[in-house]
Amino acid sequence: MSKRPIVRFGDPVLVTPTAPVTTFDRHTEALVRDLLDTVDAPGHAGVAATQIGVGLRVFSYNVDGEIGYVINPEIAELSEETQDGEEGCLSVPELWFPTTRALRAVVTGVDLRNEPVTLRGEGLMARCLQHETDHLDGMLYLSRLDRETRKAAMRAVRRSSWFLPEEAPAPASAALPRGFGGMS
Repeated sequence: MSKRPIVRFGDPVLVTPTAPVTTFDRHTEALVRDLLDTVDAPGHAGVAATQIGVGLRVFSYNVDGEIGYVINPEIAELSEETQDGEEGCLSVPELWFPTTRALRAVVTGVDLRNEPVTLRGEGLMARCLQHETDHLDGMLYLSRLDRETRKAAMRAVRRSSWFLPEEAPAPASAALPRGFGGMS
């Protein structure tokens, strides 16, 4: 199919939990192809369906030369060990903030034949699995930041060249309605 444009911060689709895929047909195949085409670009570690404006539970990934997808992903396991590092998001372009994630993650889901899929990752892959699953739950990584960093992040978003205030819900705190006490 084609590389799709990325929805930016402020679009309600990014903070709306997705619906599970229940029909495995040519439309689902086209969505997966679009996600794979979109993630296959430099700097793209993952793309959730919400990031291309689709409210279905599907994401693609592109980590260390491994490109794939998962339909109806769920976090099955997270290590107690954590990793700290800068995290960014295609929907919040050009901004990176320190985000704590589990060091290892396991995601379960299905493929286009509705056959079970299990993805295990450590480091960047674990971060990607958690980040993209968060997107499908209606959560941006910004909501995982500590209070002071989140305030700085929101200032940076408002000052960015790509942010269009008319696209964002007001007040700014409304843009992150879920997950303020937890982790994206």
